[in-house]
Amino acid sequence: MKLWVLRHGEAEPYGTRPDSERELTDHGRKEVLSSAARLMGQPLTAIYASPYLRAQQTAQLVREALGFEPEIRTVDWLTPETDPDKVAEQLVSVSNVLLVSHNPLVGHLLSYLQHGAGHPPEKVSTAGLAELKGDELLVGSMKLDSIKHP
Repeated sequence: MKLWVLRHGEAEPYGTRPDSERELTDHGRKEVLSSAARLMGQPLTAIYASPYLRAQQTAQLVREALGFEPEIRTVDWLTPETDPDKVAEQLVSVSNVLLVSHNPLVGHLLSYLQHGAGHPPEKVSTAGLAELKGDELLVGSMKLDSIKHP
């Protein structure tokens, strides 16, 4: 099984809008397209995204770049402050999916899936794309294959 985790692209600064309504910048869109290119030819079965605008825009750019037919699955368990354990519970019966989310969740989730609880988060820049592999999704047993930054 593979799992890809993509942090949204660069967004407008804090304070210009509520956090959930911050949009991608032009630079952020370019970052996302660079990361999307790394997903070409991968066996994606679904794209799950946070409801926050910048994550939705990121997921849509990826979907269009890949020509991915299924709709984006918007889920509230990919917002920035969600506990990684809650995310892992949602992923028990899926494989080969892309998660589009935010820090601090992205860094904590990557660490949690590799090592379990209590380890420092992985560092992931905007539009950073991580690929995890494993026989099945078991907390602490996934292998981080790569983190690519645009």
